[in-house]
Amino acid sequence: MSKLLEIEDLVIDYGIIRAIKGINMTVNEGNIVAILGANGAGKTTTIRAVSGVVKAKSGKIKFCGEDITNQEVYKIASKGIIQSPEGRLILNGLTVEENLLVGAYTVKSKDRVKKNLEQIYNYFPVLKERKKQQASTLSGGEQQMLAIGRALMANPKILLLDEPSLGLAPLIVKDIFEIIKKIKEEGTTILIVEQNAFQTLKIADYAYVLELGKVKTEGSGKDLLEDESLFAAYLGERNKK
Repeated sequence: MSKLLEIEDLVIDYGIIRAIKGINMTVNEGNIVAILGANGAGKTTTIRAVSGVVKAKSGKIKFCGEDITNQEVYKIASKGIIQSPEGRLILNGLTVEENLLVGAYTVKSKDRVKKNLEQIYNYFPVLKERKKQQASTLSGGEQQMLAIGRALMANPKILLLDEPSLGLAPLIVKDIFEIIKKIKEEGTTILIVEQNAFQTLKIADYAYVLELGKVKTEGSGKDLLEDESLFAAYLGERNKK
């Protein structure tokens, strides 16, 4: 299995605060890899460094063997590293379909854009039903679906998901994770940052648990899911909904 993304000895500072303290991670092609941990562990900082939003103090981020550390965001996105951000950040003044088309701005082929749109509507039928509605009228769960769909419109080689379950009801969370699993099964590599450790580990091939900017433990999703002491120490309650 080929290495798609490699993080080597990554260090990130916010002023005098060292947020990430020399972490190492690997994302293999075709996998779902999770970054878990409590608030302030460094999860979102790590994923933002991959997409170029946050700059590294030292260390390397490699994509398909190329060093992309601290490259501009647009250059990283053009390589196929596409992020669905925390908080969704949809464009409220546009319709659902207009939001999706914004995600396809780097795709030159009109046929490809059309196929992508069909695929998104296949994943998220509710978006097709509401494609002419203002994005601001969608529920929280529908807005999250729209944010993921918008990212997928760009043909990502790796999809970065930052807290996709944040603020959503348990039933909607279950639906979102089922769709994420389906996206992976159809060939998209996924790096996901999440606080909902139980649901994430059920779909993750591999996971890293961060604590205060360091990798505390790592392993297959299955192995970490069965580790009662890990949940008690670092991941909170085992919410089995």
